[in-house]
Amino acid sequence: MEEQKLEKTAESRRSFIKSAAIASAAFMIVPRHVLGGKGFLAPSDRLVVAGVGVGGKGQSDIAKFYESGKADIGYLCDVDTRRAATTVKAFPKAKFYKDWREMFDKEGKNFDAVSVSTPDHNHAIITLAAMQMGKHVYVQKPLTHDIYEARLLTEAAKKYKVVTQMGNQGASNDGPRQMKEWYDAGLIGDVHTVYAWTDRPVWPQGIPWSANKTEIPKELDWDLWLGTAPYKEYVDKLVPFNWRGWWDYGTGALGDMGCHLLEAPFSVLNLKYASEVQASVGSVYVDEFKRGYFPDSCPPSSHVILKFPKTNKTQGDVVVHWMDGGIQPERPEELAANEVFGDGGNGTLFIGTKGKLMSSTYSANPRLLPLSRNKDIKVPEKFARVKGAADGHYAQWVEASIAGYGKKELSSPFEIAGPLTEALLMANLAIRGVDVQRKNAEGKIIYPGRNIKLLWDNDNMKITNLDDVNQYVKREYRKGWTLGTL
Repeated sequence: MEEQKLEKTAESRRSFIKSAAIASAAFMIVPRHVLGGKGFLAPSDRLVVAGVGVGGKGQSDIAKFYESGKADIGYLCDVDTRRAATTVKAFPKAKFYKDWREMFDKEGKNFDAVSVSTPDHNHAIITLAAMQMGKHVYVQKPLTHDIYEARLLTEAAKKYKVVTQMGNQGASNDGPRQMKEWYDAGLIGDVHTVYAWTDRPVWPQGIPWSANKTEIPKELDWDLWLGTAPYKEYVDKLVPFNWRGWWDYGTGALGDMGCHLLEAPFSVLNLKYASEVQASVGSVYVDEFKRGYFPDSCPPSSHVILKFPKTNKTQGDVVVHWMDGGIQPERPEELAANEVFGDGGNGTLFIGTKGKLMSSTYSANPRLLPLSRNKDIKVPEKFARVKGAADGHYAQWVEASIAGYGKKELSSPFEIAGPLTEALLMANLAIRGVDVQRKNAEGKIIYPGRNIKLLWDNDNMKITNLDDVNQYVKREYRKGWTLGTL
């Protein structure tokens, strides 16, 4: 009975609104908690969620939706039953599938929303399919693997009028709101330069593809895990974590941490689409004379410089520096020798005409430099805080999905998350462009250079000065996998 009730909740929500007008007169003078018991939530006030990718980060995502108190976990899907085991045990009444396509086909009428927490390369195909079914979507960061996919999902959210949220939970922290208030109050003047840095990757990068082929674990459907990516034989230690360092599946340190560290610059300065990008990367040497060439793998470190056009919050262009692999910007002279820069391994620094502003990972703990300036800040709150901050990021999406498209504000809807993701992926274009092989007139292999600049035509989603890099704007899916169109 309990399971049947769960599966009918989504249908009940739809029929509830239809019958509300007829029933309203009988309910007007009777408190809801009397009718349904203490803590009662009407069918129209609950969200039935289907999770795709429910191990690892997906496991904690599903748990947070449930903890909101307004979500029922109706369906679970994962290609690896080992990774899914904890979540399946926690929600024994939720029906389990290995293939999200089968789950969508068979159960689509029974759920309202979809959480996507798969490796990056399968985000877009699952998300767009869900949106085209009219389902609200919560997608882990980065939103997509390719720029084309990010643009498509941004447009799809508007067309299908579904509630969307990307899983960069720091966007719901108090930090970005406080920084916006301080910036709008003029405490650091006009920002022209931003630095963001991370100690990632903490997985292997800048290495050749493993020759360590091994048997596929019986619990893992390797073909489904590959999804849109080119077919390769299964190798040890790629799943469940180290895929992040391979271009076929992941987006490197930028994809992992960029959505957390660059969210504040985007929200504070209202950045949108970059106009140009340049990059240099750390080299890997095979021996003392020869640089290693491993085009399948992200580099061990990089420094990327993005230029953004003037916005309504800036007086001119904004230059954003991204550094990963342990590279950090020069310490501000206003920061004392023993004071921590960012949070040690990660951070963001805004440089304005009247001062500097620094924060830690997830835009936490914002503070003016020198730190003595933080004693007497008197700027009133003007942006509403999210209840529960980062944890509230999940409840915010649940409640907005129940309310319906356009009814409630979200911290990272696709209209914000899409352009942010595009900026990160554009940075990756420059990183990949460093190692694009070309041949000169004599047939000798050459490279664009160890430091390159790319010029971006945003309307046409195209690099205008190095066409070889455009192959990464929109990749080819493996045969049998097709991204839908609007």
